[in-house]
Amino acid sequence: MVVVRWCVCRCYLSHNIFLHQYNLHVTYRDKAQFLHQYYEALLSRGCGDPESLISEVESESIRRKQLLDDSLNRRMLIAKEYKPLHPQIFTFQPSFLDPKFLETVHLAQEPQQTSENIIGQIESFQNRIYSFPVFTTEFCQIFLEELLNFEQSPLPKGRPNTMNQYGIKLEEIGFDDFISGLRSTYLTPLTRLLYPDWGGSRLDSHKAFIVKYKEGEDVDLDYHYDNAEVTLNVSLNEDYTDGELYFGPMRNEVSSQRLGYTHHIGRGLLHRGQQLHGALPISEGVRYNLIIWMRSSQVRNELCPMCDEKPVLVPVKHGFGDGFTETTADVCCTA
Repeated sequence: MVVVRWCVCRCYLSHNIFLHQYNLHVTYRDKAQFLHQYYEALLSRGCGDPESLISEVESESIRRKQLLDDSLNRRMLIAKEYKPLHPQIFTFQPSFLDPKFLETVHLAQEPQQTSENIIGQIESFQNRIYSFPVFTTEFCQIFLEELLNFEQSPLPKGRPNTMNQYGIKLEEIGFDDFISGLRSTYLTPLTRLLYPDWGGSRLDSHKAFIVKYKEGEDVDLDYHYDNAEVTLNVSLNEDYTDGELYFGPMRNEVSSQRLGYTHHIGRGLLHRGQQLHGALPISEGVRYNLIIWMRSSQVRNELCPMCDEKPVLVPVKHGFGDGFTETTADVCCTA
């Protein structure tokens, strides 16, 4: 019997640690490597004593080693203690989706369908960036009410990553099956036509989370790329000012061209994960977005997008890990 195990790449424990105060992603293996590699860069960014950052990056490396177990513990506690405000939204329903989105998905599901026909039904930007309605306004409103209800609870919160420190990891509060259904049934018919070269027909895992931008917390998002093959970004509200997205080239390309994008409630923006992008600061209000990083193990098993090397796989006990897979034979089931 063949057993498929989800994994992370070993670089997850050491690469892409984000130092907010200096707007710098770093790799940390040990003190000597860190100071040798980043001492001058940190001085140039105003850090008076780069050695003083060692404890911060060491703590983040340790946190990552414990992260998956900590996440499972939070998930179990939340499942036991959390009282949903709108329990019906935890089970996916097609009625949550905008009718225009359903129409586009049904078109994409037709045999022999072409990407040109689908692109003609949605808004298309440069660099294969697309926009279309995803959720109804009514769903966005009750979904956001549920998120705020959880935020106000005393239960522990797992934050999405070092760049988004005030968001919510959706699998921890019970939305993993919801996102899996959305990805496999409704998004994959589109991505198989729009991104066949990025595993669009075989997006077999995801990481889904909410990002929150508010004065005094995270107000913007620095220029970066995602740990994903394809990303969907859906706006959940409009009662804020500014905070537009901007896009540049793919991370291995050089271009000064920039594309700006203004969010609208319920509308999604679909792009390749390695498309460089960021978010400008909001000036008032609070902005909430649903982010789904969709991953293809077929693609990333060949090259880790974070270290640009053949991944060194570290199996995880639960969840999708970072979307890598390892196939082994279950000797207990062989005769």
